[in-house]
Amino acid sequence: MPVINRRQFIKGNLAGLLLGLKTNTRFLAGQEKDRIQPPRGKLEEHFGFSLGLASYTFRAFSLEQTIAMARRLGLSRLVLKDFHLPLNSATAEIEAAAARVRAAGLDLYGCGVVYLGKPGEVEQAFSYARAAGMKMIIASPDPDLLPLIEEKVRQRGLALAIHNHGPGDKFYPTPEAAYARVKNLDRRIGLCLDIGHAARAGLDPAEQASLFSDRLLDIHLKDVSAASREGQTVEIGRGVIDLKAFLQTIIKIKYRGTLAFEFEKDEKDPLPGVAESVGYIRGLLNC
Repeated sequence: MPVINRRQFIKGNLAGLLLGLKTNTRFLAGQEKDRIQPPRGKLEEHFGFSLGLASYTFRAFSLEQTIAMARRLGLSRLVLKDFHLPLNSATAEIEAAAARVRAAGLDLYGCGVVYLGKPGEVEQAFSYARAAGMKMIIASPDPDLLPLIEEKVRQRGLALAIHNHGPGDKFYPTPEAAYARVKNLDRRIGLCLDIGHAARAGLDPAEQASLFSDRLLDIHLKDVSAASREGQTVEIGRGVIDLKAFLQTIIKIKYRGTLAFEFEKDEKDPLPGVAESVGYIRGLLNC
């Protein structure tokens, strides 16, 4: 076996690193002329969207632990599930929790997924979001409540994004099912595209983002093991979704919202899988 001295080892590894960096600047382009230069500052300054966390990922942990893990992952935006702050919390509790999130340097931009089946639940969700200083509610509402929701959106100045839940969802199995119900409503009522559930419904997430780009308000980012009802969450990059094509598409349509990682696997120990997923996406974006 040939002996490699320290200088040769460093030189060889440095060459490999530089080659990898050069290759990675062309991550999204099939051709050199279309390449996207790697960002040098904040992600949104270059691509227009941000990376965030759906707190459902850390449903087995406290709000403080969730905040700490979001910071470790380098995610700047948070959408809060009621595991971490119940919807029926007193206004003072909501305000205090929101202040803790923001004091940690996170943008608490929304809550959800919130299930809305009664008029009182609509009022509660909007009051909750307003008290927390949120800008958006990610929801799965009874379609009969959409006129009331539109009224609340106009009164409160908040957005509401309807989440597709895949095969088996009574009202919103696909993004198209949600779009059909909101396309004639106030433009602040749109879609939260869950790309995992879209894939489980046999759809191409990139195509769905393009088709409904005019109402695309939020994205839940994940990967799944199969493009079928049986598909389960896996670490991003290990599943069947073409994430490269998806990122190409949201850049092309000039998406300006959040890619919120929602990792449903390993409830008691999700951090390694989320970290791998975040690393995979950052690797594609080269940031």
